Amino acid sequence: MHPPSLSLLSGLRPLKPRGPPLSLHVPFHRAQPHPLHSCSRPITTSLKRPYPPPSNPPVTTNRGPTSDEDTQTDFSTLDVLGNSPAPTTSIDACLSHGFHLDNGIKIGGGSGCLLIAGEAFGWKPWEADGGPRDKQGRRSMQNGKGQWEVGQKAWGLLDVVWPKPDLLILGLGPRILPISPETRRFINELGIRVDVQDTRNAAAQFNLLATERGTSEVAAALIPLGWKEPSG
Repeated sequence: MHPPSLSLLSGLRPLKPRGPPLSLHVPFHRAQPHPLHSCSRPITTSLKRPYPPPSNPPVTTNRGPTSDEDTQTDFSTLDVLGNSPAPTTSIDACLSHGFHLDNGIKIGGGSGCLLIAGEAFGWKPWEADGGPRDKQGRRSMQNGKGQWEVGQKAWGLLDVVWPKPDLLILGLGPRILPISPETRRFINELGIRVDVQDTRNAAAQFNLLATERGTSEVAAALIPLGWKEPSG
C-alpha cells in the first residue's frame, strides 16, 4: 500500500469563503386563523346517532291458529290453589258495621267477628272487662300510649279452643295500631303468633292463608271498618 501523494493532500484542504457568510435566518410571521376555522368555537368529536322512528301499533291481535304442540305451557295448571275450595268462613265483604261471609252469614250491628276452626262468632272486644276506659268511663281499645289493648276476657274463646291455631290475624279497623305488650304477651302465651293489619288487608290475608293452610291453623279477629274510638 502506497501513502497518498502531496498533490492529493493539498486538494483536501478546506476552501476559504470568498464573501460574507450566508445568513440562514428566515423571518417568522404568525399565521392568522381563518374566520371559518376560528379556535373560539369548541371542537366536538361526538356524532349524534339518529333515533329509530317509533313503531306503529299492531293492526290486529290475532296470532294465527292455535298450535297443537304438546310442549305449550298450560298456565292454569300452575295455580296450586285453583282447585282448592275456599273455606266457608272466608270474608266476602268488609262493611262499616259488620261482615259478609262466604257461607251467606251476615254479621251486623257494629259487631266484629272471630273466625276460629271453621266457625264464625260475633266479637265485641270493647265490651270485655279489664280494658282501658276513656275520660267519660266508656270502654276504649286504645290505651294512653296509643297502643291497642283489650282485656283478657276478649280472648276467652282462644283460651278454651283445642287444637289452637298457629296464627291469629288481627284486623284493627280502618288503620293499624301497635298492640300493647300485655295483649301480645297474653296471646303468645297461648302458643299463638299474632299478625297485625288493618281490617281489609287482614281479611284478604285470612282468605289466602286459610285456603292454603286450613282454618285449623289460621284464625282471624276483625274489628269493623266503621269503629271509632270514644272521644275524650
